[in-house]
Amino acid sequence: MTPRNDTADRTRRIRDIITGRAVQTQADLVVALRQQRVHVTQATISRDIKRLGLVKVPAADGRYRYVLPGAAREPTPEAATRLRSVFEEFALSVERGSDLVLVKTVAGGASPVAEAIDDVRWPEVAGTVAGENTIIVVPRSRSAIRTVLRRLHDVLPR
Repeated sequence: MTPRNDTADRTRRIRDIITGRAVQTQADLVVALRQQRVHVTQATISRDIKRLGLVKVPAADGRYRYVLPGAAREPTPEAATRLRSVFEEFALSVERGSDLVLVKTVAGGASPVAEAIDDVRWPEVAGTVAGENTIIVVPRSRSAIRTVLRRLHDVLPR
């Protein structure tokens, strides 16, 4: 592989890793890449973080994690409350579909639910597409699917 291909491959892997799980330190990222048989040094990762514009944001557990630029935008304080509210009113189920996640709603409920999902700005979600009663939630990577499913199941009424 040429150095340019190595950088592109490493960049793709870094994006997949940080969108699929919480990476708190450069050392964590080095370990994750080495588990994928990508030999890197912390100095290389430091340059990659700067080049990609990764930022650290607070995670739900109070620690900090790396995210892609743009994913660091904070949702409004009401976004999580609104998501729960529209899920209670409209959502029927959450299912995995190949590399996507499907949310089934009552007729006419897909649009407000999709908008609420977009508004919480989860770093693992690239976006949503809403129909009449079905939403396609597009994870940023294959490794992010489980996290997206868990988050959506957590707000689904029981």
